[in-house]
This record gives sequence, structure tokens and C-alpha cells, in this order.
Amino acid sequence: MLSSAATTARPPALSANLPAVVGQPVRMPSGAMANWLDHRLHLQHGPIDLIITAEGDKAEVAAAYACAADAFCGLLDRLVDELTMLRLPADSNTINRLKGPVAKRMAAAISPHLLRHDKADFITPMIAVAGSVADEILLAMGNQLDRASVNNGGDIALYLGKGAFFDIGIADDRDTHLSDFAMAASGGGGGHMPLHGRIRLHDHDRIGGVATSGWRGRSLSLGIADSVTVLAQNAAAADVAASLIANSITISSPAIIRQPAASLVPDSDLKDRLVTVDVGPLSADEIDHALAAGAALARQMCDDGQIMTAYARLGRRSFIIANE
Repeated sequence: MLSSAATTARPPALSANLPAVVGQPVRMPSGAMANWLDHRLHLQHGPIDLIITAEGDKAEVAAAYACAADAFCGLLDRLVDELTMLRLPADSNTINRLKGPVAKRMAAAISPHLLRHDKADFITPMIAVAGSVADEILLAMGNQLDRASVNNGGDIALYLGKGAFFDIGIADDRDTHLSDFAMAASGGGGGHMPLHGRIRLHDHDRIGGVATSGWRGRSLSLGIADSVTVLAQNAAAADVAASLIANSITISSPAIIRQPAASLVPDSDLKDRLVTVDVGPLSADEIDHALAAGAALARQMCDDGQIMTAYARLGRRSFIIANE
């Protein structure tokens, strides 16, 4: 699970979509809810749950929060209008017919992956929905802040002004040395190594998105990875890559229990495809074999410039792949 940290004073409400005080949520005309969590803005509508932070000049921060709330109003409704097409297997015909700004972001995020994946690999634009929503709200906040983040259930869109940095925490079950990740993220290493702690992202890293996927997360997964975390230029790109890498980390084993996606989430775009619901004990060779597939895909994505860094964990083993 990812966590982000930022601090700023709560701005005054400049929009009717913003609550005036902490603890008094506002219901927007669209049905979305807005509330303050101390200095952070919480926006929620249906399955979309955003935690937003902004830092900088007081007036700019206030304006950014107001713009975020206004942009969120009606966003889910616009997605629902195109939901039937967003759940279709992605091809050039499907993605070129999408019209809404978030839907177009979803299409742009999956487009680079369509040539790599044949028809046996099921991809719909929905694979990019969480990151695309985060990117859209961050864009609405403008670029006059010192730093800002939009966290959509662990898929995070980031803005870092000149000289700014952002700490991202990755929860893991094992001891680790953060310097290993820092070295890999800067192109200085790779391979199997443990990871736990915080990653410090700087403006010059040009990372605008962080996403995590895996069978233990809130989204359904075809694979068996405990977690896959990706750093990319935007949240939508990170979201797609994390999901695809997580799906690729898999093997056939009686220790793995799978069920049709529709039996767990009736309206899932994965329909009757088997998703992982439990992973029993695996041998070291089985784990290495599964991770190797994910590492190969992550390396290809890095080489193609689609992502900056990928970290994956399965059991007590992991890998980090980074741009060199």
C-alpha cells in the first residue's frame, strides 16, 4: 500500500463545492461529497475516493482546491456515460471513439501497450481508470503550486515544482534497505532485493505518477504478485503498467486459487476470466519463475520509455527494474 505526506494550512473555501469548515461535508449537485481532512481535501463519489494535498502560496492553494472540487463535480457521471465502451476489449477503433477527458486519458495510457499484447491478453480502458482520474484532477489544480498530489486509492498523481520533493511510503513485510531502491531508481542497480520504507522523489526525477497493483489489493488481478509498484511520468501510465506487470507474474499451481471475476464483482470488465483469490505456499523455483515473467515485461516497458521504475514482490522475493 502506498502513502503520501504533505503539509499545508487549510485554505478558505472559494467554491460552492468546498466545505467551509472541517467536519461539515458538502454534497455537490452531482451527488459527490467533499470534506476536509485537516489540511487535505477528501472528494468521494461512488467508487472514486480522492485525498488531495496542495502546498504553496495561500491564494494559489485555495484556488487549486477549488478547481479540484469543481473538476470532480460530474466526473463520474461523464465516465458512466461511456462505461459500455470503456469495458470493451481495447483496440484502435474502441479507443478512438472515446470522448470525455478522463476516457481519452485512459485511451492514451493503454495505446502504447496494444501492439505488445495480442487478443489473448485482455485489456480494456478500465485498466487505467484510477490513475486517469487522479491525473485529470491534478491538471485542474494548475501548475502554480510548490507541490501537489491526488491519491486515488493508492494510485497517485504528483506535481513537484522547482526544488520540491515528495516522500512515498511502500509497505512491505520484510526488512529492507531504502538505498537499494534509490540506487535502482537512478539506474544504478536491479535484480532481486528487498524493499521497505520511503522513496524520496525530486522534481528533476520527472515522475508524475505512482501506482500499485497485485492480487492482495482492492482491484482484481490475473496474477499472483503480492504487490507491484510502478513510477512513471503520470499516474495513468503507472496504473496500466502496474496492472499488466502484476497480471504477468503468474504460474500454474494447485496452491493458487482462482475464481471468475464476475463471481466476485458482477459488473467487472474481466467478466468470467479467472482472477486470483488466494496463493498458498510456493517453492523458491516457482516464485522465481513467476517473477521472471514480470521482470521481463517491466524491463521492456522501461526500455520503451513507458515507465521509470518497477518494483514487485512475491512471497519473500522481489525485483526492481529501472531506467538506466
